[in-house]
Amino acid sequence: MRPIWKGSLGFGLVSIPVKLYSAVQSSSLDFDMLDGRDHAHIRYQRVNENTHKEVPYDEIVKGYKLNDDYVIVDDQDFEDAAPEKSKVIEIESFVDIGDVNPMYYETSYYAEPDAKNNKAYALLVEALVKSKKAGLARFVLRTTESLCIVHPVEHVLVVTRIRFAQEIRSMDDLNVAKDVAVSKKELDVGMALINQYAEHFDVSKFKDEYNNELLKIIKAKAKGKRATVKKMKPAKATGDDLYEQLMQSLNSKKGA
Repeated sequence: MRPIWKGSLGFGLVSIPVKLYSAVQSSSLDFDMLDGRDHAHIRYQRVNENTHKEVPYDEIVKGYKLNDDYVIVDDQDFEDAAPEKSKVIEIESFVDIGDVNPMYYETSYYAEPDAKNNKAYALLVEALVKSKKAGLARFVLRTTESLCIVHPVEHVLVVTRIRFAQEIRSMDDLNVAKDVAVSKKELDVGMALINQYAEHFDVSKFKDEYNNELLKIIKAKAKGKRATVKKMKPAKATGDDLYEQLMQSLNSKKGA
């Protein structure tokens, strides 16, 4: 793996030199865009709208439109905007990780200490595990300031970017009733159904089945065949009464 960021992780007066590595990768199949007539690759060009000529990548600059004119912004401008943040993940506070709404999560990175036997790194891992806390910090990645939480996964510190509050859209415009009457017996059966399906979270049990099936279809098609497609039939309860639907769900799970 190649590091995507180098700097230091700080809490209090302690500074830990670290490198960040992407902790996630896409499981989606990679498709190329082709011309449907002769299957030639489709090329995307960066074209100057005035000259209609292609512009080399190293001649492209970033511009921000201000009062109908563009102000050109370069790498130094981005760094000057937050010089102290461009190379530091500074933990500002410690929070209960359970208090962070999953809506805020974006992507995660492994933080590797600069030296294998970094005592400060090991200390922070153990302290976070024992306190059941996560560090809340800000840092700059690729010209963008990010909010993040620093939390341990086994013996490794993970930096997970989270969204700022202004990035979450308001729910006020959704057509969802706030006060819907639910009877006690409906709630009791609903709770019983949840308890019946409750289990320890184990993400390894789940595979990307869609892409696996799609790859089977592609391989079969390459051999001039058509893969057998499994038809999924959604389970349906009889009747429209919510209580009866819940009871049928409960009984069908028992008989599974």
